Amino acid sequence: QVHLVESGGGLVQAGGSLRLSCTASGRTRSIKQLGWYRQTPGQQRDLVATISTWGSTNYADSVKGRFTISRDNAKNTVDLQMNSLKPEDTAVYYCYAQDEFGPVELVRRNDYWGQGTQVTVSS
Repeated sequence: QVHLVESGGGLVQAGGSLRLSCTASGRTRSIKQLGWYRQTPGQQRDLVATISTWGSTNYADSVKGRFTISRDNAKNTVDLQMNSLKPEDTAVYYCYAQDEFGPVELVRRNDYWGQGTQVTVSS
């Protein structure tokens, strides 16, 4: 099992910045992917950014050039630096982890989620 705890959400004006942090605990050695998703009421949870163990990143088109994801494998943390925030970035942001274990021919993966942190961007 992997447990994720987020911090850093809040209220900010459009154009401002926020930094989200997430700390993983438990079976962290098996974690491969870390990332952030976001969700607004009545909508599906959407990808914001992910980062692999080796630092390969993937971003949603809507945040490219404004958000930066980073991770510290030694501390089991993943951060999301959000700059030039827009009202449409308002959402609950969830930390995400995917672990992987077992032999190649029988690999298993599990997805884990944090409790979510609210980010509100005022216009």
